Amino acid sequence: MAFGDSALISVALALGIGLLIGVERERRKGRGPKRAFAGVRTFALVGLVGAAVQLLGQLWLTAIAAGLVAALAMVSYSRDRSNDPGVTTEIALFLTFVLGVLALPYPAIAAGAGVVVAGLLAARGPLQQFVTRTLSEEELRNALVLAGAALVILPLTPDRPMDALAGVNPQRVWQLVVMILCVQAVGDIALRVFGARLGLALGGLVAGFVSSTATVATMGERAARHAQLRPACLAGAWLSTVSTIVLLLLITALTHPLGLGRVIPMLGASLVLALLIGLLAFRRSPLPAEESSSHGRAFSLTRAIALALLFTGIATLVAWAQQALGTEATLLTTALAGVADAHSSAAAVLGLAARGAIDAGVMALGVLLAFSTNTVGKIVAAFVAGGPRYGSELSAGLLLITSAAWGVWAWPLLR
Repeated sequence: MAFGDSALISVALALGIGLLIGVERERRKGRGPKRAFAGVRTFALVGLVGAAVQLLGQLWLTAIAAGLVAALAMVSYSRDRSNDPGVTTEIALFLTFVLGVLALPYPAIAAGAGVVVAGLLAARGPLQQFVTRTLSEEELRNALVLAGAALVILPLTPDRPMDALAGVNPQRVWQLVVMILCVQAVGDIALRVFGARLGLALGGLVAGFVSSTATVATMGERAARHAQLRPACLAGAWLSTVSTIVLLLLITALTHPLGLGRVIPMLGASLVLALLIGLLAFRRSPLPAEESSSHGRAFSLTRAIALALLFTGIATLVAWAQQALGTEATLLTTALAGVADAHSSAAAVLGLAARGAIDAGVMALGVLLAFSTNTVGKIVAAFVAGGPRYGSELSAGLLLITSAAWGVWAWPLLR
């Protein structure tokens, strides 16, 4: 009886999948002699056929039924009198049969796949608009590069610590690069979807995932050329620090998840303060129409590859300092490296902690030093690129943000 109940539920699931997909196709098939092929009844019956032949357990019968459904779809396509030359409905019909067959042995997978298929069919308009209007040629190339980095290069990268790199795992390094590219790509698309009103603020936030220091300098150059944009440029520069902190947290989660408990309180305090300061600056910075759309793209494969090389080089340097000179030299090396890039130096310290070479306290202090000296680099870039006023205003906010992290770190020592 238990098997019979299970089979009945699976048959009902196959019928439900056919109805769900069929309802969506029925709404698009039109009316009259030029209506498209197949509707709710056809899809429901095909789903039931798939479940029935699977229930009988005869492989030859399942193969014949699949061939008949495929032949029906091909005949219908050859005689299609609608204005749509696509084969979406025909493929959906055959897929409904396959899901009906799948509903008996794997009902959960069949149910989920049925919902996904119906959702894709219903999202035809938004998907077409996104692909043909919203997505540009450059973004398409970026997506292909990202896919190559994640699906081709990453699986081929050695997944083991290498002595020549002081124990650094190359695949972990490339995982960080892919993660950065993903965040940049999503942020760039979101920037275009939300429009030019948030251009500088969102531009700073997104570009911060590539290089917050470079973002601070770029915003400073713009503020020096257009004094009326200084508040908006400050907002973008401060929000780029939010990106720095978020990326540090992501690197910690990927490199040394057990260290999150020591890092989150410090960086979390700075994150909240940086977000508040950036949003307050944005609220008092209305953008002129002629400047609201001037922002650059943040996606950069060259920067990502350079970041990977920097990760490897600094990690090797910090690991060597730890082995040869001890903990104090490790912290000094991390602090010096943080001026150029907080993420790579922090990743090196986190890697040492993950291998047990340093304890959690030293790891937390190393991450904080990397974050702090990177702030010094941003301050220097702000004064050089944006002048005294931009540099002094930005520095005040950056020092507050960094002080919040140090306050949380020092609090247990002062109690």
